[in-house]
Parts: sequence; structure tokens; C-alpha cells
Amino acid sequence: MKPFRLAVLTLTLLPLVSLAAPPEQKDAAERAERQIRLMRVVGLAEELELDESQALKMADTMRQFDERRRPLLEQVQESAQVLRKAARGDAQAQSQVDQAVQRVFDARTQLTALDRDMYQAIARELPPQKRAQLAIFMARHDGKMVKLLRKADREGRREEREKRKLERIQEREKLKQQRQQEKRTP
Repeated sequence: MKPFRLAVLTLTLLPLVSLAAPPEQKDAAERAERQIRLMRVVGLAEELELDESQALKMADTMRQFDERRRPLLEQVQESAQVLRKAARGDAQAQSQVDQAVQRVFDARTQLTALDRDMYQAIARELPPQKRAQLAIFMARHDGKMVKLLRKADREGRREEREKRKLERIQEREKLKQQRQQEKRTP
């Protein structure tokens, strides 16, 4: 049962990456989010051959949905952190596993509904051919977004690891100097 549960959790959390991070990672995540939003609007405008006013209107609609998505993504991120801690053996987090899994599934259900609502809001005034292009674009773009968010998350984590490594080195040097001082003074 345990390997099956782990596989389900891995597959569930794989598409959504953790953005809940220290300030250094938040900056990278915000940059990635702005980049994603810009790429999406420009790509969609090109794909659907929209003029500027149509693209701006579509960008505004997507921004509104993105704002509604953000708390759901944060909910998934917080739950993912609980699950990671539980997987590492944290007893307190292990008692919260079932709740965290349920929050992930609930949030993903709501995210899917938001995606459907966004598609319908954008596609409302489009002819069938462009609605089909929009659906394909949204499906394709979602994968790119996940990749960019993963990249931002990796960069932030790498910076955090390097910072901790530097702090450990500095701490070792301090200890080394203290020991040398203790040896010098009787």
C-alpha cells in the first residue's frame, strides 16, 4: 500500500511545482510568472492572429483567472511541503498526510474548473476554428508553464543550497579559529 500511495502522490504533485519559498526563490518565481504570462499572451495573440485590442482584452481576462489560481496553487504548495516533510520522517507532518492529500486533490479539481472557465470566457467570441486553436494552445502552454516553474524552483533551491553551504563553511572556519585560539591560550 505504501509504494502505491507514494506513486499516487508523486503523480499528483508532479504537474504543480512548489513556489512557496524563501525570498530569493520568491523573486525567481515572480520573474518566471511574469515571463509565463507574457509568453502566453504573445503566443496566443500570434496563434489566433489577434489584433492589439483583442490581445489586451484576452490578457486582462487571463490575468483575472491567474489571480484566482494563485491561492489554489499556494494551497497545493503548502500541502506538498507537508507531504515532503512526512516523506522525510517528520512525525508531526505524518499526522497531516491524509488532509494534505485531500487539499491537493480539492485544489486540483478547482484549478481544472478554473481552466475550463477561462477557456469559455476567452473562447466566447471566437469562431470554431480559433476555439480549437485556443484549446490546443492552452494544453500545449500548460506544459511549458510547468517546465518554467520547475526551472525557477530549481534555481531558487540551488541558490539556497549554495547559501547554506557557504554558511556551513564559514561556521567551520569560526570553529577552527576558536580551537586554534583555545590551543594558544593555556
